[in-house]
Amino acid sequence: MYRLDFSATIKTADDLKQVLIEIQKAKYATDIMRFRGYLGSQYSNKNNTTVATINNHERRIGIPIIGIYVLGHKLDSTDASIIGVNRTYRDPVTGELLTVRESFIESLTHDSYVIQIPNLARKRRNDLEKLLSNFDQSTYVDPDHHILNIKEEEYPEKHRSLIRRLQAAILEPEMRKQMEIEDGILDEFEDMQRRILQLMQKTAEAEKRTDVARQRISEVQREADEARRKTVAAEREAKKEVARNLKTAAVSMETIMQATGLSREEVDAL
Repeated sequence: MYRLDFSATIKTADDLKQVLIEIQKAKYATDIMRFRGYLGSQYSNKNNTTVATINNHERRIGIPIIGIYVLGHKLDSTDASIIGVNRTYRDPVTGELLTVRESFIESLTHDSYVIQIPNLARKRRNDLEKLLSNFDQSTYVDPDHHILNIKEEEYPEKHRSLIRRLQAAILEPEMRKQMEIEDGILDEFEDMQRRILQLMQKTAEAEKRTDVARQRISEVQREADEARRKTVAAEREAKKEVARNLKTAAVSMETIMQATGLSREEVDAL
């Protein structure tokens, strides 16, 4: 439903670092392929590069990417409210942890953070969870879950500018209208997803019935083939018995062959 990417200059303990931050909000667990496609487009975007001086030479390198995924659903295996996926450089031969950073590697790999909104409920164990608790959906006070009960005095001073921005946004008629439109679209998506799941279930059931029918047809075919084989064998034995009786009655070879359809060699063998 929503995605945002922007270039940011981050002040670290050592220097300034330019990164491309990609934020995607998701409601459905099935959005993962959309994330992959969008992330791939960011890697291939030639605008997401910068010029850096390496070994006294200027080179164009990819801007490091940080992915932030805000999920409206829970993951399968962890109840953590925030999951940080941070790369490390390691020599696989010696096991040594490398502290250097290479532009080649930084341009081709990225760190990411996954926020599980449902797992934020009432959690404020550190500064990051305090900041993200502004989006804790368990504090909603209206039927549409548009308005959250956020008490500004419970937050550090440095977070209050964000709270005031969010408060200003919810008061804007255009923003409220957009939220209502998004709710309508989400309802359509949910209904569509339900129909898709129902169709998938019906298709699976139909395929199962088809497999059972195919198996039964195959069994019937085998039974019919076996019956035909037995019939042919019985007919042949009956012809041989007739040929034996005719031979006993001293009937000529040509008559026996004509009457039974057996070859001269087969009649001689009786």
